[in-house]
Amino acid sequence: MTRPPLVLLHGVGLDHTMWQPVADLLAADFDVVAPDLPGHGGRPPAAADVTLADLADGIVDEVPPGSHLVGFSLGALVAQHLARHRPDLVRTLTSVSSVCRRTPSEREAVLERLRTAEADFDASAARSLHRWYDGTDVAPAVVERTRATLLANDVSSFLSCYRVFATADAEIGPELGRITAPALAITGAEDPGSTPAMTERLADALPDCRAVIVPGARHMLPVEQPRPFVDHLTTFIGEDAHV
Repeated sequence: MTRPPLVLLHGVGLDHTMWQPVADLLAADFDVVAPDLPGHGGRPPAAADVTLADLADGIVDEVPPGSHLVGFSLGALVAQHLARHRPDLVRTLTSVSSVCRRTPSEREAVLERLRTAEADFDASAARSLHRWYDGTDVAPAVVERTRATLLANDVSSFLSCYRVFATADAEIGPELGRITAPALAITGAEDPGSTPAMTERLADALPDCRAVIVPGARHMLPVEQPRPFVDHLTTFIGEDAHV
């Protein structure tokens, strides 16, 4: 029996390797694809004026028709864009640690993080690691791999992609009600940036979406709690897509 395609899209400043624990758990049941977004990993740097549509167009050829599409953080916004504009590619949509229709104070907070990155990229990376991992039991070696991935970024490219992350929820927000794919919105209960309130907001905005809040987890839910994350994902896919 052919395994259904499942595509994993990473967050800003990261690359496909963040998904390795999840991909290993899914490999027996799905044909897992984890591309690097434009400007990330082994890809050339992103242009200064890169847009959400550019990021989506940059990986569209790696998304087989009828995929279970899973996006994390910035990758969730890319996944939502694809679900809206290329519904033929998306059998189900899962948004992990996703922002949604930021309030003015939430917008100012992320723009302040962007200004910090513009002024001192290394300090920004260190603050991200604290925000993502403090208080978790993620192994130090995993945290160090995340640090190395962040610091390997072309800084100008990172800033361009972070600007998309900081602003594109306002672009995709009005389109969410036109996404037809069954959807899951999931985040950690302790995520200070992509908050449970945002996940509930996203679930309300999408026509066919359930929200799941994972107790004790922070932003890097797929890294911190891969098995609970996969259990929620496969339950959703099994119920909504009859896989």
